[in-house]
Amino acid sequence: MFVLELTYTAPLEAVDAVLEAHVAWLDEQYAQGVFLASGRKNPRDGGVIVAVAEDRARIEEIVAGDPFVTAGVCAYRVTEFVATKTAPALEAYRETL
Repeated sequence: MFVLELTYTAPLEAVDAVLEAHVAWLDEQYAQGVFLASGRKNPRDGGVIVAVAEDRARIEEIVAGDPFVTAGVCAYRVTEFVATKTAPALEAYRETL
């Protein structure tokens, strides 16, 4: 499991110019079962995504395709973790150490 933290590197006007493409990209990742939750940070200086994938290399590949990244308006911090406890709805993603 991964926590993806986005930090905007450009003014919000530049971010908003790419927002529609970013949302379409998010929808694709949800449809493929990669993203579990996402949203803006408060204050609005980036966002957070909770994701699942077979390995970090796959997540890095997915992140590189974000229109925010290709437009140069955000940077990602990727944190991998082992989800040993979850809400019942996320039980399928639990791992053991």
